[in-house]
Amino acid sequence: MATNPERVRNPDRSRAAILDAAEQLFADQGYDATSLNQVGTVAGVSRGTPGYFFGSKADLYQAVLDRSFAEVREAVREGRARALASNESSETILAGAVSDYFDFLAARPNFVRLIERESLSGSRPPHGFSHLSAGQEALAAISAELGLDDSPSGEAAQLLLSIISLCWFHLIHGRTVAPAVGVRLEDPDDLERRKRHVISLVLHGLRGAALTTSSTEHSGHD
Repeated sequence: MATNPERVRNPDRSRAAILDAAEQLFADQGYDATSLNQVGTVAGVSRGTPGYFFGSKADLYQAVLDRSFAEVREAVREGRARALASNESSETILAGAVSDYFDFLAARPNFVRLIERESLSGSRPPHGFSHLSAGQEALAAISAELGLDDSPSGEAAQLLLSIISLCWFHLIHGRTVAPAVGVRLEDPDDLERRKRHVISLVLHGLRGAALTTSSTEHSGHD
């Protein structure tokens, strides 16, 4: 039986190339329209190599998601470590976290597109979508660093959802809704302006939540 030279020469590089190609194809055309043969062609390996490394298409899809969410978890952990070491105010920490997340997503548009496809799809691929740990870690970080209620649907969860939605919008609707209202998101200056606006909204929301909590506590003591 012939040995595939790609596997012998540099299996780590071949595996990474396959994951990169699969991520791009799954994001561009969805799970059902993507084949292992197509992934092999785009990755620059033989058609059988994706199956050799990952087995089935479902396993490859799962590996793509695993890698994406591992990057999210690592970013959350790095951001939390910086926050703990900074001794800055809650608002400064939050502004930095929003900025980091905005930039993280801008550098990984396929990540958002994969999740959007998963959300809008009427049917799920065999392994489904079960990566909740990244969101749980982000929620724990926000709750701890900002002293917010960490109960289900509490202030920390609501704030996290707002941050996610605000930071994702330009990646999904930069060429649709944004131009319709006269907003350009085509160059670094445009994106920087959008990022500053998102940070401002989040900080105002945090202040509003703090005022609401304070008002409720005072009413309870009256």
